[in-house]
Amino acid sequence: MVLRNLEPLATKPKISLSNEIHNGENVVALRFGYNKQLIDTVKKINGAKWSPVMRYWYVGKEVFDLNAVFDILKEVAFIDYSALINSNEKSPVKEKVKKVRVKIPQAYLDHLEQRRYSENTKIVYISYFEDFVRYFAGRKLESITVDEINDYILRLIREENISTSQQNQRINAIKFYYEKVLGREKMYVNIKRPIKKRRMPDVLSVREIKKMIDVTENLKHKCIISLLYSAGLRRSELINLKITDILSDQMLIKVSQSKGNKDRYVGLSNYMLKLLREYYKKYKPKEWLIEGIDGGKYSAESIGKIVKRAAKKAGIIRNITPHMLRHSFATHHLERGTDLRYIQEFLGHSSSRTTEIYTHVAKTDFIKFKNPLDDIYDDSS
Repeated sequence: MVLRNLEPLATKPKISLSNEIHNGENVVALRFGYNKQLIDTVKKINGAKWSPVMRYWYVGKEVFDLNAVFDILKEVAFIDYSALINSNEKSPVKEKVKKVRVKIPQAYLDHLEQRRYSENTKIVYISYFEDFVRYFAGRKLESITVDEINDYILRLIREENISTSQQNQRINAIKFYYEKVLGREKMYVNIKRPIKKRRMPDVLSVREIKKMIDVTENLKHKCIISLLYSAGLRRSELINLKITDILSDQMLIKVSQSKGNKDRYVGLSNYMLKLLREYYKKYKPKEWLIEGIDGGKYSAESIGKIVKRAAKKAGIIRNITPHMLRHSFATHHLERGTDLRYIQEFLGHSSSRTTEIYTHVAKTDFIKFKNPLDDIYDDSS
């Protein structure tokens, strides 16, 4: 089955993405007719290589980032990613109806476009809604009852052992059709959602952050670590920062179209401004604040490696990720007495409940109490 793609057909050339195995490695292949401009553009994709034997460009599955690929190619090519969706692992429910051809209502695709969902979200919604339509093949979608939908989700849980995260995503994909496309009452699909596991964010100490920055000699890498921490940025937000987003006169950083398509402002530290001025003089970026060697956006994978390398060099034996710097930013602000409402704004959280999780890891309350073990040894000394 070939999906109807979300981008309108135009005069742009087409690139087809598919999962393949190349020299024993799982890769994503990029196939297109010879086009010098496309070749030059594809070369900008992190990890892109040409296979003279297979006659296609490919990217290792481990480093493949669909959002980054879309950002690089969307202006020069029409991207057909339907094969990526169709090659998902087979499941018991899919297996029973795999021969039934399905067609997603065009209105579903149009609404995803109109609401400007991210490419990853579109792919997930389309894939899961396809499963739903295929399962109820031959039925009018409008006639499917809430009980039947609940039974479908329950079947996936029992037969496929889907995760709580996938369960929520599948529910959202189904609800999107009935609530957003058909405009039915919000509670029409009244499916009980799983209780989300509450995990405490992993944070670094102020001393660990300082050591990571200090041991990083490469100026660009030092800026990356410092920006992630000092502005509480997500990795994708750092990648999408432009030179014009650094508002030095106002001592602010503008974070544009972050998660949820929201803009926000974060304070620019004096140290960060000084570091960025040194960086600008040395590297002279043209558009993106942190640019790769070819002048395009920096890769997400490279940022992860930079953070891990700095942590290892700083003697930190835990597995450190870029997002932990964001968690640390929020926690350290809380420990310094910053109001939770401001931290919520800094992080771009829609709900204060999301931000409140940092109150469980901040040391603001723990330092008030003396550990009884210390009392025992204080008394005995």
